[in-house]
Amino acid sequence: MIGGGFQNTFKIPELKKRILITFALLAVYRIGVHVPVPGIDHVALAHFFARAQGTLLGLFDMFSGGALERLSVFALGIMPYISASIIIQLLTVVIPHLEKLSKEGEQGRKKITQYTRYGTVVLSLIQGFGISIGLERMTAPGGASVVIEAGWAFRFMTILTLTAGTAFIMWLGEQITERGIGNGISLIIFAGIVARMPSALGNTFNLLSTGEMGIFTILLLLVLMIIVIGVIIYVEQAQRRIPVQYPKRVVGRKMYGGQSTHLPLKINTSGVIPPIFASSIIMFPATIASFLNISWMQSVANAMTPGSFWYESLYVVFIFFFCYFYTAVTFNPVDVADNMKKHGGYIPGIRPGKKTAEYIDKVLTRITLGGAIYISVVCVLPSILITRFNVPFYFGGTALLIVVGVAIDTMAQIEAHLLPRNYEGFLKRGSSRLRGRR
Repeated sequence: MIGGGFQNTFKIPELKKRILITFALLAVYRIGVHVPVPGIDHVALAHFFARAQGTLLGLFDMFSGGALERLSVFALGIMPYISASIIIQLLTVVIPHLEKLSKEGEQGRKKITQYTRYGTVVLSLIQGFGISIGLERMTAPGGASVVIEAGWAFRFMTILTLTAGTAFIMWLGEQITERGIGNGISLIIFAGIVARMPSALGNTFNLLSTGEMGIFTILLLLVLMIIVIGVIIYVEQAQRRIPVQYPKRVVGRKMYGGQSTHLPLKINTSGVIPPIFASSIIMFPATIASFLNISWMQSVANAMTPGSFWYESLYVVFIFFFCYFYTAVTFNPVDVADNMKKHGGYIPGIRPGKKTAEYIDKVLTRITLGGAIYISVVCVLPSILITRFNVPFYFGGTALLIVVGVAIDTMAQIEAHLLPRNYEGFLKRGSSRLRGRR
């Protein structure tokens, strides 16, 4: 049972240590969200962000866990790191040196990670400079300036503070991955979204008490949220199983093989990566544009408001792109076919080698299309409905997908530590186990 599974997690010293380290590092992150950048009038800043709810800044604030609204040292969040990861992965396809590093195993991955860190710092410096310029031009509804004393001293301090904050979050994510229960970057985004849920619920109850939202609307949103969560859990566990047959072979005096198995292909192979990457790509230029007082850039930022036609259309396009791109990066049909051929495995009716790789690629392409449609519907449809209902917080399908998806992955990570030690996991005995997305 689930309760027994949680009790068993603390019976393994190593797993208990990893969980406590994860919680401690996430607590450090949440404390840093409340450490403000110096030189800011936070009352005027709060008035400004009160008008930004439901806009692109509100979406960015959701991913930063409220750090942008407070303009804390973690205001940039983890998005520069994600943007740098996207750029490096795209360059891996076109630059032979990076492609060679990606195939060199652990040492190559370490070198690529190092390049990603450098890219994160560069992007943080650029974004930090744009935000510092935008803050100097920003005023509250009453006309009060957000920056107490503008100038290059403030700009330099803001750039340095925000870049250091992002670098520290990047380090926290890597520590959670190495010393904690894994998925460090995803857990940081997860913690930021979950931390905003109490205030979102509080805003909803305030609207109910003032009569701005009816009980029917709230019940409808609650039912929609439950349905979306159910769909996410169902699809994230869904697989397309390709039958694989292994012939019998004699080694010494023993006979091996002869069994039938299957190659599991997840419907959503890329997990929560596409919406996170898509949001990062959209928010990077649009956030800078929203801070700069240039008419045409302001028009672009206004057109990219969540719930608008242009934002949702571009969002879907990027989701489809990253579904296929990330699946191609993480799953190589040629390698899978070669490994099957080496061990004598074959798919019934398909010739081993090249034909097997083509068949796997064909199946993977089809189910990835279904996965991309699923992610697009989950991320876009609830957000559009919430915008129509004028809900004053951005907690739509994207947030639900990330929260539920990361929770499933985290439970699968813990399950993997429990099962080798003969402990019962989160599910009842005899039932199917949780399956990670990758």
